[in-house]
Amino acid sequence: MEKNSSVPYNCIVVLGPTAVGKTAIGVQLAHHFGGEIVSADSRQTYRGLDLGSGKDLADYVVDGVPVPYHLIDIADLSQEYNVFHYQQDFYPLFDSLIARGVLPVIVGGTGMYLDAVIRGYDLVDVPEMPELRKDLASKSLEELGALYLSLKPDLHTKNDLLERERVIRGIEIYYGTHGELGKKLKESMYPRPDIRPLIMGTTFDRALVRQNIERRLHERIQQGMIQEVQGLHDAGASWQRLEKLGLEYRYCALYLQGKISSEEEMTEQLFIAIRQFAKRQETWFRFMEKNGVKINWLPAVQDKQTRINAAMELAGEFFKN
Repeated sequence: MEKNSSVPYNCIVVLGPTAVGKTAIGVQLAHHFGGEIVSADSRQTYRGLDLGSGKDLADYVVDGVPVPYHLIDIADLSQEYNVFHYQQDFYPLFDSLIARGVLPVIVGGTGMYLDAVIRGYDLVDVPEMPELRKDLASKSLEELGALYLSLKPDLHTKNDLLERERVIRGIEIYYGTHGELGKKLKESMYPRPDIRPLIMGTTFDRALVRQNIERRLHERIQQGMIQEVQGLHDAGASWQRLEKLGLEYRYCALYLQGKISSEEEMTEQLFIAIRQFAKRQETWFRFMEKNGVKINWLPAVQDKQTRINAAMELAGEFFKN
């Protein structure tokens, strides 16, 4: 990749809902244009979350040539890895790839992670504030939610209002990012690089996406996804921690604890939850577009090669192989 500040783009983003083949498209682009994959998946950052998170590391090979990937298997389950950590890991990695003349190809479906680096969320690592927490302790969840909304009226993830600790943390972060404390914290962080992404979106008919979700779910169960979750628990991860990871890990953990009576019932509940998740992903991408993010949608067909060809053609207008 040529380093040239006059070109419109210096990286590629491939985004879309779950089970639509984003990785295959991104890997082909990276292989062809001399790039490396940067994952934007909130659960693939964790070591040990393999089948449930859909790492599919064997897919990072084209014609026997491995395509390097980053921000996968970088965190332990004992830590809470979040969007701030992702942003601060992403920025220096992006600079290092550009410095080596490598095209960053960012692939994933975690909308908040993608949006955080594309639009440059103003995040800081705010420490806990004991005095503030003491003042908030006597308030009800409804009162805390009203206060949080008064501070952040544009809050678009209403799930943030359902858990007391999450609401308190949100209020804490708001106060920590304003005033002198926020200024000092920002000065200590890695600065945002010059990120100019050519963004490609991929999806297709919702009924076909549902079929892909169902097929992939059954394949992963057969490959040992339930056993993977049991192994994580045996290695020290609490059931509560596993449930908090959501989707595959949540439902497998509930089943293994006997809170879901059968594997068939678990599979059905999980299938519904993943479908709902895919809809939320699509909603997030529309939210990004409403906020000025240009997404070039590839042909909405299930055939993967057709979409790969379209991605190659689009990227070829701006990058040399």
